[in-house]
Amino acid sequence: MFGWLRRRSEDKTVARIYERIVAQSRRPEFYRDLGVADSLDGRFDMLALHAMLILRRLKDEPERTRVIGQALFDHMFFDMDRSLREIGVSDLAVGKRVKQMSSAFLGRIAAYEEGLESVGDILVAGLIRNVYRDQAPEGDAADRLAAYMRRADTTLREMPLEPILEGEDVFDGVVP
Repeated sequence: MFGWLRRRSEDKTVARIYERIVAQSRRPEFYRDLGVADSLDGRFDMLALHAMLILRRLKDEPERTRVIGQALFDHMFFDMDRSLREIGVSDLAVGKRVKQMSSAFLGRIAAYEEGLESVGDILVAGLIRNVYRDQAPEGDAADRLAAYMRRADTTLREMPLEPILEGEDVFDGVVP
């Protein structure tokens, strides 16, 4: 009977989580210090990286977060659709671009999870392939981005779920 109340609460939760993902992905250090391209593709990659980290944490407690995780994915790609339309991508091309982006995102999730679970250079290789578009960045930028991901992943996985669901700044203190 009150399902609409629960749905509205989930929508607010997802919006808060997504706002935090977007805020962290826009930190200038990624673009200025770590060589991530300040472009549509670079910004997508940083958004995908942070969304993946949050979704990975949510998967740790599937009985509590399955609906939120799917809603976050849907919210993210609804925002991608809206953003593409705002920058002038034609209505006919938006659907195709969003489909390509969602496929790319799922590929990144698989690559980054494999990299985070490994002890070798698999994560760095995945970042070079995806974030840096197969062009190794100058210096140790890819290594530093991988180290940042590992710190953020550890921080998220060690914290209780509530701060994430409350939309708190869960990346606070985890700087690139």
